[in-house]
Amino acid sequence: MVLRNHSTITDFILLGLSDDPHVQPLFYMLFLAIYLLTIMGNLMMLLLIRADSHLHTSMYFFLSHLSFLDLCVSSITVPKLLENLLSKTKTISVRSCVAQSFFLFLTGGTEALLLSVMAYDRYAAICHPLHYGQIMSKQLCMQLVWGSWTLGFLDALINILLTLNLVFCDSPIIHHFSCELPTILALSCSDISRNITVFLCSSVFHALTTFLLIFISYSRIISTILSISSTTGSRKAFSTCSSHLTAVSLFYGSAFLRYLIPTSGSPLELIFSVQYSVITPMLNPLIYSLKNNDVKVALKRTFGKHLKHIRG
Repeated sequence: MVLRNHSTITDFILLGLSDDPHVQPLFYMLFLAIYLLTIMGNLMMLLLIRADSHLHTSMYFFLSHLSFLDLCVSSITVPKLLENLLSKTKTISVRSCVAQSFFLFLTGGTEALLLSVMAYDRYAAICHPLHYGQIMSKQLCMQLVWGSWTLGFLDALINILLTLNLVFCDSPIIHHFSCELPTILALSCSDISRNITVFLCSSVFHALTTFLLIFISYSRIISTILSISSTTGSRKAFSTCSSHLTAVSLFYGSAFLRYLIPTSGSPLELIFSVQYSVITPMLNPLIYSLKNNDVKVALKRTFGKHLKHIRG
């Protein structure tokens, strides 16, 4: 394709959440607080799971990887958002923008797969409690986690490799605070039909497959819980899934709504992007600590030891 009367651009301008100079400092303080809470919350989960031997099970092994993913997602988007809130230029190079898009795609895809793996883990625990240890062996857990990372990486790589051949010209303005792939594609003056086809096919297949696995797992879980005659037993079984169901609802709800909306930089689009890439990583450690008795007991046990050590 020969381009004429076009100047190829090398930098994009991220307009962010607001161009009001009076609002930007408030946004900066808000998102800095959210980012610090995200870092502290997820690091706490990682350290707690590693330190407490009672949490050395498959469920918490997967949860530690979810916490690591949430750290990654937040660190991919929020630092640049904070920088742009204080900067007048708000630029990002095309290569940096494509790199950010790759890592967002990688972490988002991997998290969707990991959530489906965690649903299968809950299915094995509730539907086959006597064989749970054999089903969810350490080897299988490692394979499921690395399989999630590998598939997420391949999905991101295929889409980003096609993006590297695109030419960007005319408008360098991104009506967003981060470089999401649909936003980048909309700025290209090359033929993007192949990119859109690959993006839609891979994203729909990825989303539907992981959602279907979660749906099947929970269909079997609900069926098993309803067959439990004891009210206490059924309540206890459901309580082990409530944290995961909340995390799934937050992730899939906001991500699906974000990508159902056409790329336009509308306030609603920005809200859903903030929800799944900024707010959800902060909320996940709170969900798993406040709604999970094992984590609450482990927190008391760990901090109790440290307090005794300090006083002693």
